[in-house]
Amino acid sequence: MMEYFGEKIRDLRIERDLPLRKVAAYLDIDTSILSKIERGERDANRELVIKAANFFNIEEKDFLTNFYSDQVAKILYQENNCETILKVAEEKIKYIKENSLIQGKLGFENE
Repeated sequence: MMEYFGEKIRDLRIERDLPLRKVAAYLDIDTSILSKIERGERDANRELVIKAANFFNIEEKDFLTNFYSDQVAKILYQENNCETILKVAEEKIKYIKENSLIQGKLGFENE
């Protein structure tokens, strides 16, 4: 799980002996774009990640975890306090989820 999303795509493609053009066609992108994603020169998007998971018959959750962790790592890797930032972000996510549930319940009770 320590490889970048693009590296994972490339490894799966090579492991299954699939040409770049076939995978790119399924993903509905140009082969040059897929090649750049595999080399880490271009980022994928959520829709493409889900399509790739389906193509390779991999759990969407696993691919999305790899994809989003890439995004977070790219933003934070040069920060001296990245571990602290991640802990605070985790707490904020919990806070947002809790408040969303509470607000959601309030909205439904009034109907």
